[in-house]
Amino acid sequence: MGTTPQNKYRLGFIGAGKLAGSVIRGLVRAKFCPPVEIIASEPFAETRDKLQRETGISVTTENAEIVEKAETILLGVKPGMVANVVGEIAAQLEDRLVISLAAGVDVRSMEAKANARFMRAMTNTPSAICRAVTAIARGARTTDEDMKIAHNIFASIGVVAEVREDQIDAVTALGGSGPAFVYRVIEALADGGVKCGLPVEISLQFAAQMVLGAAQLTLESKLSPNELVKMVVTPGGTTAAGLAVMEKAETAGSLTAAVEAAAKRGREMAQENL
Repeated sequence: MGTTPQNKYRLGFIGAGKLAGSVIRGLVRAKFCPPVEIIASEPFAETRDKLQRETGISVTTENAEIVEKAETILLGVKPGMVANVVGEIAAQLEDRLVISLAAGVDVRSMEAKANARFMRAMTNTPSAICRAVTAIARGARTTDEDMKIAHNIFASIGVVAEVREDQIDAVTALGGSGPAFVYRVIEALADGGVKCGLPVEISLQFAAQMVLGAAQLTLESKLSPNELVKMVVTPGGTTAAGLAVMEKAETAGSLTAAVEAAAKRGREMAQENL
């Protein structure tokens, strides 16, 4: 396990599974700091060893080591584990900055467990390639310097914005769960290409690249999605025929409902984890 001078680390992750692992990979890719300045605790050997091989960060099995050696602590454990993990290391967390990545666990419940400066960051797995969307929310003890630190961390791996904590569930649904909804869309579009005669590999590549291009044009053009649709549609043409089928199937409504369902589940989880 690599170490920094005085065995101190800039960032320490408690839990390094799918989401936290993506954030770590993105931070290394973005060169936010040298890998030797990041340490992560992870109980599963396969996950831990794979992450270390791929990123060069330091790893451990001990959560207490993270608190002892890292300047900023990020909680990457599953929502149902947050209360227990915080409770176990509460004495060491006194007046420390802790950024939780967990969905459905509000700051108030963490503050009741330990006297740390808790805040939340809701991000997503595209953080691994520095294309994340991240919302950060203050806690009762969060300082302006804490917000600056959190903003700098997540701005290095994508787009970041401060929101009120009562808006976090919406961000969880749109930004956190949203990639899965888009993957289903890409899969469905690729299936359509295959049914029309394209090889599977080409159809999937084209579907994914098309979604990437459309998204980038949305961001760069500053035009609304409806305006961009009008740029593609010709009355009586192929796009119009496809959109008519989508409207009949209420595709847009289904995607909106998916976000609403995910947000509702986030609110339910917050109550369960009080």
